Amino acid sequence: MRSVLIDALEKQYEAEIASADAIIKMLLENSVAISDHVHHQKELDCQLHKIAAAEEKLQVLKDYEIPKGE
Repeated sequence: MRSVLIDALEKQYEAEIASADAIIKMLLENSVAISDHVHHQKELDCQLHKIAAAEEKLQVLKDYEIPKGE
């Protein structure tokens, strides 16, 4: 059960990274798709923060060297 939970966390963090990455690309490549009231710099910062947080959490999981076989 432990490895199932760890695997689920890894996938959750990877999904958060992928989602934020997609939003960043959309902001940078097609800003028309975002409503006019969104402040682009603030939104980019927010998405980068999400990526940084998820990457840090992934690294912490790896640093604990939790055996996948448990």
